[in-house]
Amino acid sequence: MTLTNFAQTKLKVGDKAPDFTATDQDNKTITLSSYKGKKVVLYFYPKDQTPGCTEEACNLRDNIAELGDAGYVVLGVSTDDELSHKEFQKKYNLPFSLVADKDKSINQKYGVWVEKEREGKKFMGTARTTFLIDEKGVITSVIDKVDTKGHASQILKL
Repeated sequence: MTLTNFAQTKLKVGDKAPDFTATDQDNKTITLSSYKGKKVVLYFYPKDQTPGCTEEACNLRDNIAELGDAGYVVLGVSTDDELSHKEFQKKYNLPFSLVADKDKSINQKYGVWVEKEREGKKFMGTARTTFLIDEKGVITSVIDKVDTKGHASQILKL
């Protein structure tokens, strides 16, 4: 297997959030710019139905009312396809869209498609990262040390 090194965009607070259009678990088209006027929690996670990703999604689900009260819309992004997202959403009753980034273009725009290492093997994968985006489409916070069991409280503290 050949590992490709993608140039990483290091987005930071104050940057305009890169726009994207993709489909979610219901094959509905999701375009980030259509959320102008709303605050967005855009969270990138490695894989549907894995322990950490399930903890994170369920923590956001369990705190969706508080996130909504704070004005946030939640969008999850992984490289899984729409069917995988649908099964994940259904199994855990997730009340937000899961965006399918099968070609990894959104991951690359946000600089979260990175080289990882597990048990001495290097591979490319998604770095668990959350971007908080304001009503004007500007990044207000980047959380790269995500607490999967307490992610909503991390967001609400900012």
